Amino acid sequence: MAGATAMDTVAIPAGFHAADAPWGRVLVCAPLAAVARHAFTLRDLDLHADRNGSRRRWDAVAAWLGAQPPLRRARQVHGTAVVHAQGDAPASPPDGDIVVAVDHGLGVAVQVADCVPLLLADARSGAVAAAHAGWRGTAAGVAARAVAALRELAGTDPADVVAAIGPCIGPCCYEVGDEVREAFARERGGIADAWFAPGADGRWQLDLWAANRDQLRSAGIADGHVHLARLCTMTGSASFFSYRAEGAAAGRMCGAIRAGGPA
Repeated sequence: MAGATAMDTVAIPAGFHAADAPWGRVLVCAPLAAVARHAFTLRDLDLHADRNGSRRRWDAVAAWLGAQPPLRRARQVHGTAVVHAQGDAPASPPDGDIVVAVDHGLGVAVQVADCVPLLLADARSGAVAAAHAGWRGTAAGVAARAVAALRELAGTDPADVVAAIGPCIGPCCYEVGDEVREAFARERGGIADAWFAPGADGRWQLDLWAANRDQLRSAGIADGHVHLARLCTMTGSASFFSYRAEGAAAGRMCGAIRAGGPA
């Protein structure tokens, strides 16, 4: 596995820190770590499914979390479908963009290379969720759906949830067209206006950080329990994979979390 990523190329915000892993470093949200073992991986571990050794790398993440391998994932389709991880892992990941684990010891993960990796944990029950939020999923309300899934599958009270939004493309770099703004207006109404700012040449700058944060708050998570890394994968491409910066050559990172508490 590759050597450590130079995390000193980006300013890590308060509430987050870099931690050592066997392959290099991971990003950890301290308030979430008090509730659940988790990690946002960085550029030094390529988890792209089509790359040689990807299964071994995914298993290394599971081992670092102390999770029963394999990590439970979904075939991400930019929607809001929920996969309930339980029992034996299926031969092929089912379609979905939210993976929930209630059984202690199971780990769930989503892979990203600009999209939002969203991790949630129920401080009372130990249930966890990982969600993948691109613009389509964000417009459809994937963050709020993840909170609802924890409530449905684990009896979670949103007041007990701690959430972290990991590195993803930031509002500085995420330029979109009118069709994206119109899709948000159809799905989310006037509240979506706050997530767009005028960009160059009639385009719009979309703030996925704020959009997902606001949806989590609207779903009942306390303001102080939603934590944003505020790290842009495109401007921080020395530390993160970015599809917009690198195209098809981009690797994949993950947000991964284990059910059952912080130990």
